[in-house]
Amino acid sequence: MANKPLTIESELSRDLSLFHITMMGLGMMIGAGVFLGIGNAIAHAGPGGVMLTFALNGVIAICTAMSYAELSSAIPRAGGAYNFARLAFGRGPSFTAGWMEWFASSVAGSLYAVTFSIYVVRYFQGLQLLNWVPLSIYTTEKAVAFLVAALFLYINYRGASETGKVGAFFTLGQTIFLIFIGLIGIATAIIDPSRLQNFSHFMPLGWDKLLVTMGFTYVAFEGYEVIAQAGDETIDPKRNLPKAMIYSVVIVTITYVAVSFASIVAVKVGSPGVEGPVWEWIGQFKERGFGEAVSRLMPAGNFFLTLAVIFASVSALNATIYSATRASYALGRDRLLPKFFSKISKKQRTPYGALLFTGILVIGVAVLLPTMDVASSASIMFLFLFFLVNISVIRIRINMGDELDYGFLMPFFPWIPLLAILCQAILAVWLVHMSLIAWVIAPIWVISSILIFHFYSKKRALPTREEVQVIEEEAAPEGEGYPIMVAVANPENAIPMVRSTYYISEAKKGRVNLLHMVPVPEQVPLSDAKDLILEGKEAIIEVMLHLCIKFPITTTIRYCRNVARGILSAVKEKKIEMMIMGWEGKSHRHAFSLGSTLDYVLERAHCNVVVLKDLGDKKFKNILVPVGGGPNSCFALEMASILGEKHDAEINALIINDEKAKIDIRKASLARKNGGPLAFDRIQVKRQMSPSVSEAILEESEHHDLVVLGATQDPLIRQLTRDSITYKVATGCDKPMVIVKASAGFKSWIRRWL
Repeated sequence: MANKPLTIESELSRDLSLFHITMMGLGMMIGAGVFLGIGNAIAHAGPGGVMLTFALNGVIAICTAMSYAELSSAIPRAGGAYNFARLAFGRGPSFTAGWMEWFASSVAGSLYAVTFSIYVVRYFQGLQLLNWVPLSIYTTEKAVAFLVAALFLYINYRGASETGKVGAFFTLGQTIFLIFIGLIGIATAIIDPSRLQNFSHFMPLGWDKLLVTMGFTYVAFEGYEVIAQAGDETIDPKRNLPKAMIYSVVIVTITYVAVSFASIVAVKVGSPGVEGPVWEWIGQFKERGFGEAVSRLMPAGNFFLTLAVIFASVSALNATIYSATRASYALGRDRLLPKFFSKISKKQRTPYGALLFTGILVIGVAVLLPTMDVASSASIMFLFLFFLVNISVIRIRINMGDELDYGFLMPFFPWIPLLAILCQAILAVWLVHMSLIAWVIAPIWVISSILIFHFYSKKRALPTREEVQVIEEEAAPEGEGYPIMVAVANPENAIPMVRSTYYISEAKKGRVNLLHMVPVPEQVPLSDAKDLILEGKEAIIEVMLHLCIKFPITTTIRYCRNVARGILSAVKEKKIEMMIMGWEGKSHRHAFSLGSTLDYVLERAHCNVVVLKDLGDKKFKNILVPVGGGPNSCFALEMASILGEKHDAEINALIINDEKAKIDIRKASLARKNGGPLAFDRIQVKRQMSPSVSEAILEESEHHDLVVLGATQDPLIRQLTRDSITYKVATGCDKPMVIVKASAGFKSWIRRWL
């Protein structure tokens, strides 16, 4: 082993499941399109037209989603349309694709900010809470849109990745709410069939109006393409990316059609305030029409609708700002735009240059353009972008079909992308009837991309990696050793872990995998994170030099969004039986007891976990092991025995408030599958009676050099409501400490959920 060259493999951490990325697509799609689009669609196309608008747009979206699905399955990397156009047509069209994607996502963000402001102002106006504001309703809406956009630009600058953790929850909530509205609408029509008379004028203004409404509401189906951006982070991307795209579009289409139906039947003919046909009454409110209709469908409809709009809008606003920032950052990274676009702040590690210009676009469009021009501008840019992707899928399949490894191939090729191209071209042309401004802005933006590329980007662009990249990992050394993974963060906390790791690995006859997780800011693609791994390499090399002489060593560096999820993903993939981690002390964040990473790993890991705090090179003469029964106590005795044997220390097993309890030494010994028996003669049993278990342990720890503590078996949600014994002892004890959690297999899973 001593002569083996030290090589460190770096890889991407894939920890997003099919559910996560499906929710990602739903979160982007369910937003302004449905809330603003229904009222305007009813005004222009009537009651039947609004349902056909969303149904037919869903069919077109599924066709384009298949193109994205096919390309993402063959090229599962972050980048989306930018990568696809580069592979199909070269750098020039790929720059145009990235340029359009940046603008389209930014304008979509403007639309979500406007949606938020319209419905929030409408709700507070209904409560007579805005009478004191010396501004018109329109100006107030623009002011609120400015403020909410500025807030989420600041959140993105701060790099608040925690917002993504509740994104799936909000997305699921808003989806369920809209489905609930649809079901209430269906139930209302069944109970009162007279509501169906609202559809008597199915297409009162003519069928040609359908193309207009489909054009400006197409933005409601924007969002599934962001799933392609997660190609570097998805588990089994060749299978899950295509599924997530198609699932999200189908779910959204069904939901939109059901909600459109509910909006029409929500209002009863002749009810107070309603004059003439119901569709005309709803249509007169335009972008507020959906809210007016739903408020009559169910009790407290205004409140729940406003709450749903807030969830949907802020979730989509945050996602579009993130997506737009990433698109412009990628252009700056490749020097297709000035280097300022790729500047990353040292503290927040977010691309502030790209975020600044994205913010200018988002706020400028939201404040300066009327609502329907904002919606139409977003729609036409996405129509242009999807048009390019559908052309790309045809060219790539024809020219490179034999070179790529597809996980999904669309049926009826090339008719599906050709149908999508035709429909998108027609919808884009017909949008001129809704917004002339959109048809002025969009061509100018596309033409500007061509000029910028030829006069600036073409000569300055950096060489890029191969467009199709397969990242391989060197296989771990074969052997029968006990698989141990050691998480190392930096040289300062890596070296103090070495001695204890050495003792544990020797006792368990282990083979060691050194793991370093590189947390990457949300706006930076994982594939661009190699500049962030230097510190991790240094830490791994320091540990490797001490351990590789004695044990088989595998080293891994992974890029990740969330360190805890990345660690658990690595543990599962490499079939690890013991995880060793370091702990620097009490968390400063109230929501977590030992820290967000340790809490998550201790709660969810299906292997043994050993957490070392401040052991270093210290000598231990007496070791305290609080014993409360269960697998964690047995595992704590095992770890104490290993360390006690090496330090020639005495082990005191402390039993509190149980005079009859006995320590099952044999059960603890059996936990050491690959080690020798426990040193029975080193273990002394001590009993105490105390009103506070944690205080008794802390008091006794003053007379010991080391505390080995079993982690609480309470679920994490219960730990958030009251401090566990583990937390009180760990944060109150100033002695070196080892916190352990034993794997209980299926029992641990049952316990966590029950």
